[in-house]
Amino acid sequence: MDAIKSVQVQLLVNTPSGGSSSAHSSAIRQAAIRYKVPYITTTAAAMAAAQGIAARQEGKPKVRSVQYYHGQIG
Repeated sequence: MDAIKSVQVQLLVNTPSGGSSSAHSSAIRQAAIRYKVPYITTTAAAMAAAQGIAARQEGKPKVRSVQYYHGQIG
């Protein structure tokens, strides 16, 4: 929580498991929202974000419209 408040966290990955972690998870999410830190709550989303960040660092920004991708089908 202190790291979020002191702007040491730029991206938060929080994948809670079990009942006891839900209270902590809620407080962490609220802090992330309050301090405008993007947060991810699933492993699949974390993997997708990591792949996107890696692609961007390699200089491969491929932002295209949904219509473009739809046109590529079939």
